[in-house]
Amino acid sequence: MRTWHDRRILDLLGVEIPVIQAPMAGATTAEMVIAASEAGGLGSLPSAQYSVHQLHEALSQITARTTRSINVNFFSHVKPDADPAGQMRWRALLAPYFVELGLDPAVPISGPGRAPFDNEFCEVVEEFRPKVVSFHFGLPDRRLVDRVKAAGAKVLSSATTVAEAVWLEAHGVDAVIAMGFEAGGHRGNFLTQDMTTQVGTMALIPQVVDAVKVPVIAAGGIADGRGVAAALMLGASAVQIGSAYLLTPEAKIPDLHADALGRAGDASTAITNVFTGRPARGVVNRLMRELGPLSDVAPAFPTAGVALAAIRARAEEEGRDDFTNLWAGQALGLARRLPSAELTVKLFEDAMAALGAGSAIRRL
Repeated sequence: MRTWHDRRILDLLGVEIPVIQAPMAGATTAEMVIAASEAGGLGSLPSAQYSVHQLHEALSQITARTTRSINVNFFSHVKPDADPAGQMRWRALLAPYFVELGLDPAVPISGPGRAPFDNEFCEVVEEFRPKVVSFHFGLPDRRLVDRVKAAGAKVLSSATTVAEAVWLEAHGVDAVIAMGFEAGGHRGNFLTQDMTTQVGTMALIPQVVDAVKVPVIAAGGIADGRGVAAALMLGASAVQIGSAYLLTPEAKIPDLHADALGRAGDASTAITNVFTGRPARGVVNRLMRELGPLSDVAPAFPTAGVALAAIRARAEEEGRDDFTNLWAGQALGLARRLPSAELTVKLFEDAMAALGAGSAIRRL
């Protein structure tokens, strides 16, 4: 395997090749994380899909099977204030679907939704001491970030604009993930909610590289070696790839989601907030067409998804993906169906081939 000579990023992450398997809540498994890390890249575990106890169990399983670097990812949103009137408006929009599926729209709805990084999650980080901890939606309280760093972890976070990248550097991140508009799943935006001004990956990368001194990791619209090579040529030190890993056997997604991915093309996805309350890219389905894709009525993250749980479950029982969030990026059609370890290596090898044999970019 030819080597990537940006030692700064390799040493920072503790990896051999600059490929990060993206943390994808609801899809990433411990097996995927282990495979990507054992292949020389960086496997990433999304804690947003876990309770504190479940995260502890997952990390116990992973650390028992690999001593390689891993990344533990957290959401850093702020829990929304109670909004009974807003919830009533959302329930009213969803009521016809409840009735259609034979469910009572008046049944009380409860559930925790996705939990933000807090003291309990931080204690798990301090116990397991992962090499890397990443955040989505900005950063948590400074005291928590300081504790993460004191535990020996390097801190990453996602930026969707140059302004967000500059803010993250000023607040102490060790590397910035430049997340282009093409990326699947939740947008990492935190300084702006305006989706009309979000930036594409290939325009975002070089501008972020020019604006910050820390390494930049490219994400969004990258699913094969050509995309990796393009990102590296534009100045990225590494890449983070999500949608391509959805096609691996280690991914855990419903059959309905897998079927939708098999049908998806370059124009099959859109940004929507109707599933969770925050903008995210997924394959267009009935709920997105009828209530969105972006709705002013969808309540704050993560409460919109809690209200959807019952109709999603019933529809999936009937073999319908009408209310399922089918997260995917725009470059999914470029991905190949490979095991996670093989995919990790192939992405890098193909990128090096695209850049030219023996012509790995050298930066000091």
